[in-house]
Amino acid sequence: MALDLSTLWDFRQPALSEQRFRAALQTASGDDALILQTQIARSHGLRGDFAKARELLATLQPALESAGAPARARHALEWGRSFASAAHRAQDVTPESRAEARAAFERAARIASSVGLDELTVDALHMQAFVDPSPAEQERWTREALKVVSASTRPDARAWEASLRNNLGMVLHDQGRFGEALGEFELALIVRERGQDAAATRVARWMVAWTLRALGRIDEALALQQRLEREGDAAGEPDPYVYEELEALHRARHEAELAAHYARKRQAPR
Repeated sequence: MALDLSTLWDFRQPALSEQRFRAALQTASGDDALILQTQIARSHGLRGDFAKARELLATLQPALESAGAPARARHALEWGRSFASAAHRAQDVTPESRAEARAAFERAARIASSVGLDELTVDALHMQAFVDPSPAEQERWTREALKVVSASTRPDARAWEASLRNNLGMVLHDQGRFGEALGEFELALIVRERGQDAAATRVARWMVAWTLRALGRIDEALALQQRLEREGDAAGEPDPYVYEELEALHRARHEAELAAHYARKRQAPR
């Protein structure tokens, strides 16, 4: 498939992404046209309009019988995401919608893995963590996704490693398993440092520092957060979460004046 969705997606601007997909749709045919429409449906889901996403996906179902695995896997993924995803409020995800999402993600993983589409397999496995909210199940599904990533030679699948390790670190941190969480966050940071996304690297470094504070390693955490403050200022992107951590760290060191300084910076309008 010549279609490169990564050049069309801006997940921070789903409406803009929809415009790009619709423009590409003008000259697309066959499975490419189907895939573009699944992504239009996803853009509606990211904006919270899950009914519209499902309405569009339902119109595509008759064409799926003759479609290839990538189109069928992507359709199943987006069908599942329309019932359970990070964009849903927890109270809106019912047992019935969880069951529908679970079946769709299982279908997507089965289709994708049968033809070696590791990136889509990983996507489907990682989405199961939104279906099963218990920490044990979130950890299980994230580790399953990481197994696929570790075994894959496909760059699009390997690109999932940092975000999956971050997700696993969060699950472990939430359970108070700070040492294990730190290990995952440090691995995520190593991956991010190999890439070109400076903002994502700063987030990964923040996660390490945040967990160091939870472990009582205050001086190490402080050094990292101070580095993040300098990097954010240099990039013109000051981060209130960095200020919040610096406030907490200085309070832990009984440095009330510095803590108050960062409290003011955190609360300053931007």
